[in-house]
Amino acid sequence: MFVHRTRLDPGALTWAVQRLRDQLGTPVYPAHRLDRATSGALLFALDTVTHRQLSMAFEYGAVSKRYLAIVRGWPPQVLHIDHPLRRMTDDGDILPDAGDAQPSSTALRTLARIEMPIPIDRYPAARYALVELRPTTGRRHQLRRHLKHVSHPIVGDSTYGKGPHNRLFRERFGCERLLLHAIELGLSHPATGEPLRVLAPPPPDFESVATLLGMQAALADATR
Repeated sequence: MFVHRTRLDPGALTWAVQRLRDQLGTPVYPAHRLDRATSGALLFALDTVTHRQLSMAFEYGAVSKRYLAIVRGWPPQVLHIDHPLRRMTDDGDILPDAGDAQPSSTALRTLARIEMPIPIDRYPAARYALVELRPTTGRRHQLRRHLKHVSHPIVGDSTYGKGPHNRLFRERFGCERLLLHAIELGLSHPATGEPLRVLAPPPPDFESVATLLGMQAALADATR
């Protein structure tokens, strides 16, 4: 689902803003966005003043974001990805006036690794990892582009991923989604200043794939 109405899918009958507005019976204001294919926590405000505060918190890096992803290959245990990215359109194209690439940074931590005795591409076995991702900047498609840059694309990514691996997961595990989940947001409450932790446990389709890969224990630890 898209966060709000977009020309990319003008025929959509519902989007996150509309669904939440209908549930609550009041206007809502999204403080940030997720790609349609990414599951996880979304933060909304109920008034324009709070929305402005939250938007500024995201813009100035005052919100910590934590994601989980299943990626191709075995990344290092810890990896800092510092790779500038140029601005993009909603369609994923580089803007004609994008100018210089913007500083972009992501911290990666490997939580679990698996190897399957299945030849794929030029490799004799298929290797995958469950990783935790903490972006410190908020560029469009940052995590997906950064993981492609380090040759560990996210499984199920039809734009930046690898077709043979995506097909393997569809055929073997029935996986039709991008395996990227926004599990946690951390920020100060805009009204009280108290620490606020927003946690969105992985949905059943993500959890099912992790379980079939034998990563359920690592996934459970990451959701605490």
